[in-house]
Amino acid sequence: MPPMPPNPNNKQQAPGGRNAALVNAEKPKNARKTLGRLLAYIGRSKYLFFGLLAIMLAITLLGLAAPYIQQIAIDCITLDDSKLSVNTDKLIKTLIALGVVYLANSLFSYMQGIFSAKLSQRTVSTMRRDLFGDLVKLPIKYFDTHKHGDIMSRMTNDVENISNTISQSIGSLISGVLTVIGSIVIMLTYSPLLTLISLSTVVLTILVSAKMTKFMRKYFLQQQIILGKLNGHVEEMVTGYRTVVSYSKEQDAVRDFNQMSDELRKTGIRAQICGGVMGPLMNCISNFGFVMIAAFGGWFSFRGWITVGTIQAFILYSKQFSRPINEIANQYANIQTAIAGAERIFEVMETKPEPDEGKSEMTADDVRGDICFKDIKFGYEPEKPVLKGLDLDIKQGQKIAIVGATGSGKTTIVNLLTRFYETDGGLITVDGVDIRDIKKDELRKSVAIVLQDTVLFKGSIEDNIRYGKEDAPDEAVRRAAHHANADEFIRRLPEGYKTQLSEGGSNLSQGQRQLLSIARAVLADPKILILDEATSSVDTRTEMHIQSAMVALMKNRTSLIIAHRLSTIRDADVIVVIDGGKVAESGRHEDLIAQKGCYYDLYQTQFAGNKT
Repeated sequence: MPPMPPNPNNKQQAPGGRNAALVNAEKPKNARKTLGRLLAYIGRSKYLFFGLLAIMLAITLLGLAAPYIQQIAIDCITLDDSKLSVNTDKLIKTLIALGVVYLANSLFSYMQGIFSAKLSQRTVSTMRRDLFGDLVKLPIKYFDTHKHGDIMSRMTNDVENISNTISQSIGSLISGVLTVIGSIVIMLTYSPLLTLISLSTVVLTILVSAKMTKFMRKYFLQQQIILGKLNGHVEEMVTGYRTVVSYSKEQDAVRDFNQMSDELRKTGIRAQICGGVMGPLMNCISNFGFVMIAAFGGWFSFRGWITVGTIQAFILYSKQFSRPINEIANQYANIQTAIAGAERIFEVMETKPEPDEGKSEMTADDVRGDICFKDIKFGYEPEKPVLKGLDLDIKQGQKIAIVGATGSGKTTIVNLLTRFYETDGGLITVDGVDIRDIKKDELRKSVAIVLQDTVLFKGSIEDNIRYGKEDAPDEAVRRAAHHANADEFIRRLPEGYKTQLSEGGSNLSQGQRQLLSIARAVLADPKILILDEATSSVDTRTEMHIQSAMVALMKNRTSLIIAHRLSTIRDADVIVVIDGGKVAESGRHEDLIAQKGCYYDLYQTQFAGNKT
C-alpha cells in the first residue's frame, strides 16, 4: 500500500514536481504571453506609468535637440577661401542653449530614477500580494509535490529580479522607442538617402537578435529553476539540521550543496556569457553603420549636398537610433531572467485553486458529528490506489480508533474528511450532507486536528493557543490551557502566557508543544476531533499527561484517533482496522482480540516486541 504522498522535505521527487520542471527547462515558454501579463501589472500603476512616460518623452526630446544644436554650433565656424570665419554671438548663444539642454536632461534623468523605483516597487508589491493570495488557495497536494524552497524562491528571488528589471529597464525601453521614432523622422529631414544607408544595418540587427534570443532563453529559465532547487536544499537542511548532525551527514549535505551550486554556476556562466555577447555584437553592427555614414556623408559633403555640421548631427542621430538597441542587448540578461521569473510566478497563479463548490447552508455550529464513509476509493497516484472501497460509519460523540500497518491509509482517511484531497470515488457525509456540498471553511472549522508533529508559530504562547479562535478572551485561553494540562508549565515560564516562542516553538520540549496544540484544539471547541499519532513521539510520563488532556478534549465530541501505540486506544468505543484499502475488522478491544484476526496480529507483534 502506498503511504502518504512524498514529503516535500525528502529528496525524492513526486511526478510533476520540481525535477520534472527542470527537464522541461529546455523547451521555450510563451514569452509573449508572460510579457503581456507583466505589462498588465505595470499598467495597474497607470499614473506612475504615464508620469514616467512624460519624463521619458522630455528626456527624448532633449536628447534629440542636442545634436541639432551641436550642428548649429559647428556651422557657426566656416572656412571660405582658406579663411576661418566664426559667428561668435551665435556660437555663444548656441553653447548656452546646449548647456541648458544638458542640465535639463540631467534633472529629468534624476526624476526618471524616482518614478522607475516607485513603479517597480508598486508593481512587484501587487504581484507578490496576488501570488501569496493564490498560494494560500492551492490544494495541499501542490505543497506535497513541490519543494518548499522552490516555492519560496518564486516569492523572493523571482519577484526581486522583476523589480530590478522594471527599475533599470523600463525607462530605457520607453526612451528607446521614442528615440528611435524621433531619430528616424529627423534623419529623414536631413537626408533620406543617408537615412536608408544607416537603416541598412537594422535588418542585420534584427536577425542576430532573434537568433541569439532563441538560443539564450533556455539558459536563463534553467538558471531560475536551479536556483529554486538550491533554495529547496538549503531549506531542507535548515529544518532537518538535527537529523543531519545526528547521522553525521554534514559532509554529505555540503557535497550535495556544492553539486547544486556548481550546476547553478555553470548554467549562470552560460547564461551571462550568452547575454554578454549581445552587447558587443550590437556595438559591432552599430560601428559598421557609423563607418558607412561617415564614408557616404563625406562624399555627399564633397558634392555640396550637406554641410559638415549635418554629417556630425547625422552621426549623433544614428548613434541615438542604435543606442536603445544596444542598451536592450546589454540588459538582455536581466530582462530574460525577469521574464523567466515571471513565468515561474504565473505558473503558480495559473495552478487550479482548491475546489470549493459548497452549496449547503450548513455551518460549523450546525455540525453534530455523524460521519459516514461509503465505498471510498482514492490513490495519491492513479495507478497506486490506497483506499479500495472503504466503508465506515461513525456516530456522534463516538471515540473511534483507526489502526493498521504503515501505508494502509489511516491518515488518508483524515485527508479526505478534511478535503485536503478529493476522493476518486465514493461518498463522505457529515450529518448526512455530502462534504463536497459543505463550504470548506465551515467544514474545517468544525474539525480540530492534533498532529504528531506540532506546528507552532513565532509569537507568544497565548497567541498560539488563540490561533483557531483569535477573538477568545484571556480567561478562555487560560481555561483551555488548564484543560490541556498546560497551565502549570506555562505559569512556570518567566513571562507566563506572554512568553515568546522561537521559530517552530523550539524553545519548548516536544511534550510541552503537544500540550499547547491540545489547548489550541480545546479553545477551538470543535465538533469533530482528529488525533493523528498525537503521542507517538513523547516519553511515557509525558504521554500520561497528554492522554489525560485528550480525555477531557474528547468528551462529548466525535473523535478519530490514529495511533501506532495500541495501548493508547484500548478504551475506544470502536477500533477500526484498515487492511487492503478497506475496513478489515471493527469492534471493541476485547472482541477483536478474541477474533484473533488482523488486530490480534498487530497487538501480539507490538507487545511481543516489548517483552523481548
